[in-house]
Amino acid sequence: MTRGIAAFLLVVAAFMIFEWINLGFNLAPGHKRSFYVVHGILIGVNLLVALALGVVGLRGWRAAGRREEAGPRG
Repeated sequence: MTRGIAAFLLVVAAFMIFEWINLGFNLAPGHKRSFYVVHGILIGVNLLVALALGVVGLRGWRAAGRREEAGPRG
């Protein structure tokens, strides 16, 4: 994985965390309980996906840095 792809994954993860937490705080009162349950599940699942993307992106960033330090093969 290149550093560019790893950076992209980290940016997507940060955006997802910001967006879904923001959605959670902006849910208007007055809906049925099922509305909040469904949105709570969506928020939770998407935060887990964002966490997974962040971990993959961070590992990719570190691995790409180690490959750059090692220099060209050959």
